[in-house]
Amino acid sequence: MTVLEIIKKELFGRKGIKVFRDRPFTMLEIFEKSVTKYKDKEVLIKGNESLTYGEFFLKVNNLAAVLQGEYGIRKGDRIATIIGNSMEFPIILFASLKIGAIMVPVNVRLSKGEITYVLQDSSPSLIMMDQVFRENIDVSKVDESILVDMEQNNLYQFDYSIKLKEADIDEEDAALIMYTSGTTGRPKGAILSHVNIIHNLMVYQDVCKTNATMKTIIAIPIFHVSGLIGQFLHVFYVGGTSIILEHYKNDDYIEEIIKHKANSLSNVPSIFMMMQSSPKFKKYSFDFVTMVGYGGAPIYKETIETLRKAFPNATFQNVYGATETASPTTLMPREYPVEKANSIGIPSVVTDIKIINEKNEECEVDEEGEILIKGPMVIKGYWNKPEENENSFLDGYWKSGDIVKKDKDGYFYILDRKKNMINRAGEKIYSIEVEDVLKNHPEVEDTAVIGVPHPVYGEQVKCFIVSKTLNEKRTEEIRDYCGNHIARYKVPAIYEFVEDLPRNASGKVLKHILK
Repeated sequence: MTVLEIIKKELFGRKGIKVFRDRPFTMLEIFEKSVTKYKDKEVLIKGNESLTYGEFFLKVNNLAAVLQGEYGIRKGDRIATIIGNSMEFPIILFASLKIGAIMVPVNVRLSKGEITYVLQDSSPSLIMMDQVFRENIDVSKVDESILVDMEQNNLYQFDYSIKLKEADIDEEDAALIMYTSGTTGRPKGAILSHVNIIHNLMVYQDVCKTNATMKTIIAIPIFHVSGLIGQFLHVFYVGGTSIILEHYKNDDYIEEIIKHKANSLSNVPSIFMMMQSSPKFKKYSFDFVTMVGYGGAPIYKETIETLRKAFPNATFQNVYGATETASPTTLMPREYPVEKANSIGIPSVVTDIKIINEKNEECEVDEEGEILIKGPMVIKGYWNKPEENENSFLDGYWKSGDIVKKDKDGYFYILDRKKNMINRAGEKIYSIEVEDVLKNHPEVEDTAVIGVPHPVYGEQVKCFIVSKTLNEKRTEEIRDYCGNHIARYKVPAIYEFVEDLPRNASGKVLKHILK
């Protein structure tokens, strides 16, 4: 087994960062190596379509030339994408990287206002979108960007005369800007650099022992770090095959597993929970599955026990990370005691972690505190957010806002979220952004939003409303009002109307009482 040698260096002005000595320095090195080594092997499958690594190479190069020659995209320019799970998404990513552009994958489930904000904040030179999402853009507010309809523009047939000139890339250069909800209700653009992504791909391969036999089905959104880095780029790095599903549906997902003998399944826990409700889940044998990965939300021991029976030859690995860490910071080892099944694992070999209390003192074993993360996977900062960059880091560590504890064996456990975040099937929802919408309703006097348990989604949104005129009979009206301002998955599912909210002496709402 190859041992990855670790050295320390300065990254993004932070000293003492652990890095792999022998590593690719850019994502373009990974691209060239995989397309050369696996030229005739399938890299992407969607329905009846497929692309080999060699065909993928040609499409990427052609699109890169179009972006550079036709649209004048240069190093550092942003290219926003408003597209779902598709064959085009990975092609746009690598084409952008070829010319040094920064891809901005937009969550297509956001509301019109949220998407418009992301576009205004990132100021893309080019917006590439599926026609179905055009109505989700306020065109008048992004008129400095060029809009490209993916269905009406044959981007791979452009007859360009300017020879493609690849950009000179440094490992600290930005590759992606991925937006994550902020505690103020405004999304923040996490700047993911080449070095961030590369180290996590190497960590995935090292811990999961993946290779070119890897086949995975991408059913979670590819515009999230889990779908993009944890699945597609991970698979691309090791020379495997990704099968793309536009949307998750129980039967479709199960049929694709059987059809392609997909041996590596990675999802948020809610998908595995939903799988069990399908009669087909019990119909087939999944003894060819060798790895089951999950993360992004809590998973119950009962679910793990069911999955162990369904996938008897698989390892089960929980992963903890964030957009700000390009995904994994802690991972479950391939073998671990069954009593630790609900742990988020142990830090990767290049991850430094501190757990601190409210006085910024390091916590002892089994003591609860906020987890701080340092390593080559941690972003350089947020796009256009100098104040957030100042407040989000402490001595080179990123302040996650998650409350954890560590046991005597070094395994970590998530206990709560300092930022009052609600985790609905892996989608992160901050209560304050929902509260801001409700407070703008003319008849809402006061409100508080919390997460409550849900058997499938892990959590769902519940709101408490103080109002002289609103009541249970008008719940649908309030739900529609929220849906016009925020993404549907953020809209409260449960409404409780109360006379007042419990508060402390300083006026802060006591959410633990509401829970």
